[in-house]
Amino acid sequence: MSIPDADGVLAEQLLRLTRRLHRIHKQHLEPAGITPAQGRLLRTLSHYDRPPRMADIAERLEVVPRAVTSLVDALEESGKVRRAPDPTNRRVVRIELTDEGQTTLRALRDARRGAAEEILAPLSADQREVLGGLLSALVDGAPERRC
Repeated sequence: MSIPDADGVLAEQLLRLTRRLHRIHKQHLEPAGITPAQGRLLRTLSHYDRPPRMADIAERLEVVPRAVTSLVDALEESGKVRRAPDPTNRRVVRIELTDEGQTTLRALRDARRGAAEEILAPLSADQREVLGGLLSALVDGAPERRC
């Protein structure tokens, strides 16, 4: 008789939770008309003091520049971002949030809050506090990216 692999069971639970988080998050984003990846890019833009270059965004998102180009193309087409020339170097293009992008960013924050409430609904306040501590312990080993 084999002994259950507790770490394997825990890993499977975490993977199932991750899939559930993505599914619920996506459902909450649908009314805003953006994908999770587009939402992440918009959140990333909001963290810069001045409009970043696409290479800066790719580095922060830890993706290849081509992935950023595709996301920016779709967001630009929907009016949420715009490409703007750098005032000091005409060869550099910067990505700016538009007013529509700012509005979408607010809707995105509401969607994330709604998704979190849905996911955390079964937990008491004390359980949420414990979970927060456990999650912090798990992510402390990796550089934190708030996007």
